[in-house]
Amino acid sequence: MAALLRARCLNVILFFVIFSVAFAFAQPALSQTIVLNTANDPPNSTDDHTGICERVMTEAFRRIGIKLKIVDLPSERALINANEGIEDGNFARVEGLEKLYPNLIRISETITTFEFVAFSKKASFKTLGWDSLRPYNIGIITGWKILENNIAGVKSLTKVRDEKLLFNLLLSEKADVVVYDRMQGKFVLKQLGAKDIKILQPPLAVKGMYPYLHKRHADLVPKLEQVLRTMKKDGTFKKIVGEVLSDLSLRE
Repeated sequence: MAALLRARCLNVILFFVIFSVAFAFAQPALSQTIVLNTANDPPNSTDDHTGICERVMTEAFRRIGIKLKIVDLPSERALINANEGIEDGNFARVEGLEKLYPNLIRISETITTFEFVAFSKKASFKTLGWDSLRPYNIGIITGWKILENNIAGVKSLTKVRDEKLLFNLLLSEKADVVVYDRMQGKFVLKQLGAKDIKILQPPLAVKGMYPYLHKRHADLVPKLEQVLRTMKKDGTFKKIVGEVLSDLSLRE
C-alpha cells in the first residue's frame, strides 16, 4: 500500500514538473511583442492606434499569441526602419516594395484599399491616368512609392514629410494638385477645416494595401496570412471597419 502511494505521489510530482517545463517554454511565444510602424491617417490609423488597419493587425497578432506595438513614423522613415530591422515591419503598403526593400516580406492579404486621387483647390480636369498631371505643380508625401514611381514630367513636383504639410501646399497655393488616398485625405481636410478643396475624378489608381514584415519574422508570414483570411470570412474585418467609421463620425 505504501509503495502504491509513493508511486502515485511520484506520478503527480512528475506531471507537475512536465507541465511547469512545458509552460515555461510556451511563455516566450505568448509574451512576444512585435513592433510595426505606420504612417497612415484616419480611418486606417489614429492617434490612439484604434484605426481600421491597426485594429485588424492587433487582432491578427493576438490570434497567433503575439502582442502588437505600433509606432507612428513619416512614410519614408517607416520603410527604412522596417527594412533595417529597427522595427519589425510596416503597414499599409502597395504590392512590390520587397523589390526596393529586400529585407521586407509582404503578407499577401490586403488590410485596406487606397484610392489614389488628385485633390485640387482651383484646377479642374479629369484625371485620366498619371499623364494628366503633367501640366501642373504637384505635391506628394515622400515615401509613397506608387506616386514617386508614376508621377513624372510634371511642371514641378514637391515632396513633403506628412499629410498636413501636403494639404497646406494646396491651401497656400504652392501646388495646383496634391495626390493622396481619398478617404484619408477627407479626414485630413476636416481636421484642417478646409472646405474649398475638391477631389478630381476618376481615381488615378485603386490598390489593395498590405502589411510587410522584416525577414527575421518569415515564420510568421503564413500564420498571419491564414489568420487574415479567417478574419475576412468570419466577419471580423467588416465589424472593425463599421465600428471605426462609426466611432470617428461620432468624434467629429
